[in-house]
Amino acid sequence: MDLLETVELETGPDPRFSVLWLHGLGADGHDFEPVVPQLVRPEWPAIRFVFPHAPVRPVTVNGGMRMRAWYDISGAEIAHRQDETGIRESMRQIDALLARERARGIAPQRQFLAGFSQGGAITLSVLVRRREALAGAIALSTYLPLADLSEHECVATATSIPLFMAHGSLDPVVPQGLGLMSREWLTRHGFKVDWHSYPMPHSVSMDEIRHLTQWIGERLRAAA
Repeated sequence: MDLLETVELETGPDPRFSVLWLHGLGADGHDFEPVVPQLVRPEWPAIRFVFPHAPVRPVTVNGGMRMRAWYDISGAEIAHRQDETGIRESMRQIDALLARERARGIAPQRQFLAGFSQGGAITLSVLVRRREALAGAIALSTYLPLADLSEHECVATATSIPLFMAHGSLDPVVPQGLGLMSREWLTRHGFKVDWHSYPMPHSVSMDEIRHLTQWIGERLRAAA
């Protein structure tokens, strides 16, 4: 499998941790680059941020327009008629990038997987099936797709991976109700979810970044 193209930022030489961060529908790997200086603290160990570009594909809900997308969306009800083929393909591509980080000297327990919106959906899909450790998973303004299939594919050891979820209560794109349903599913299956809600639309807020900084800092100290 050919690896996805990525944008990379390293906060210092010889990074000891990595964060693989997946963008949302129609964006690209540059989308969350500006978050890095807002998120990172000077006392943290060096981190490699890896921002992959999703493949370009036609998206049905947008009239078949070709754009970067982790999977197709057939209509406004994003949890219906889900693109299982596209979701599974993206999961394999992200697993390959996580494996590359291991080959580059960063052990799984020092890797974070993060995603926003569609990228967060892939993050959660990978998380529930993950057989190796991760330092943590971060799912922003998103939901768990293919929940009925995940019921049979969920890996018990994955529940030990810390999970940060955040959502906007005013989100018109991925309604917070979908996020809450996913949180309940994850909690019911043994995941410990650090949940946050903010009065915002389908976006990222400074309060969210502040809480995420605190959460990542705690994980870095635990893994050090």
